[in-house]
Amino acid sequence: MKIVAVLVVIWLVIGVIAAVQRDYFGDSKTNCAEFSDTAVTIVAGPLNYVGVNPKVKCKVPQPSK
Repeated sequence: MKIVAVLVVIWLVIGVIAAVQRDYFGDSKTNCAEFSDTAVTIVAGPLNYVGVNPKVKCKVPQPSK
């Protein structure tokens, strides 16, 4: 069970490295799509280095006028 935990941590660390390389942590303003892209990139882990470029489209409901 420890091996699985170590592999998951390594997988996520590689995902964080990919997100840093794509400059997802660069600006202080974050919207739904940027947050989602960052999260999906981290979860994708090493797949980012074999051509996967996960993107998420977010549409947040606007308040009524």
